[in-house]
Amino acid sequence: MFSKKFSTQPALPAAAGRERGGLLSDFPANRHTALAGAALLFTAAAVGLLAATGDPHDGAPVVRARILASPNGAAGWRDALSPDEAAASSAAPDGSADGLTAGDGSSGGEAVILMPGSEQAHVQPLPQAPIAGLSAPGPGGLLPIIAPDGRTSWKSYARPFVDNGRPKVALVIGGLGLNAKATRDAIDRLPPEITLSFVPYSDGLQGWIDLARASGHEVLLEAPMEPLDFPDNDPGPYTLMANDPPAETVRRLEWIMARATGYFGLTNYLGGRFVQSDKGMNAFAQALRQRGLAFIDDGSAAKRASGIPRASAGHIVDDQLDSDSIDRQLLTLEAQALQNGSALGSGFAYPLTIAQVQRWAASVGQRGYALAPASAVMTGR
Repeated sequence: MFSKKFSTQPALPAAAGRERGGLLSDFPANRHTALAGAALLFTAAAVGLLAATGDPHDGAPVVRARILASPNGAAGWRDALSPDEAAASSAAPDGSADGLTAGDGSSGGEAVILMPGSEQAHVQPLPQAPIAGLSAPGPGGLLPIIAPDGRTSWKSYARPFVDNGRPKVALVIGGLGLNAKATRDAIDRLPPEITLSFVPYSDGLQGWIDLARASGHEVLLEAPMEPLDFPDNDPGPYTLMANDPPAETVRRLEWIMARATGYFGLTNYLGGRFVQSDKGMNAFAQALRQRGLAFIDDGSAAKRASGIPRASAGHIVDDQLDSDSIDRQLLTLEAQALQNGSALGSGFAYPLTIAQVQRWAASVGQRGYALAPASAVMTGR
């Protein structure tokens, strides 16, 4: 999926230059004085108007988002921020976002969304990564470890979930990080219960993961695995190969894992040949077990027992990129959850998928289901 490059978004046009002549050309010689006086008069008039008529934006949707400045992320993730958000994310000297992110690296509070005529909707951010004790320096960066007190990444970085007895429906949306707009749309528009998975080759990967966790989403990291049609379909230079020695599989896997922190587990990208390899999958599972990580696959490794917390998706909801087909797959997911108590689906961050999942998720609870993060439907927990 992430080898399918998103189309590049067109650049915004540059601000138009100011016209010469007009009123400015008629100002007296001391134009700065005249402009300052005009500005004061305009401000006073605006204040008076607001006092008389009220805030013209009163009742409109208001969003206060906490934009985390990541110490480990490259600048690429800022491409999808608005100018105000981009400025705020680097405004404070301690690296916090306009004072909204605590200087100790904690998330610093809630993202608050105010909607007209409704109560405040609170989205509790997940703790900012890295959490103390869960990582150690490796050859290429921080690597996950099991803490001395037994804490693991799959428990600590997963989104908390309280089981209310309803059938659980979970969904993973993947291929994130390569396209700034699609990634930001998934983070902002999908409810926090939706699990997001990121491409390890993404620029600014840590920043994207920080932003996703600040919006309440738990995160997976995608491990490119050898497909059946390799090398015609090549998932990149750190693809896990079926016939590689275990040491080489671990070396490539450690490069992937060191790209960022804050994920609770890995998921596969492709891998039709790799998941059939006992040698490859045993090395993969052993590495995850030693580092306290979970594994969630798209269904291709469903028959693989690994001795680690894991789950397999039963449906790819956007295998056919059509709104009716996506809706049918989501309803099939509900039916599976009703029958088995839980169900897991997967999809790609296409604009259509994000739009359909957003609409579906808004009403799934009214039909008697619990929208759950993927970590809540894993076995071996």
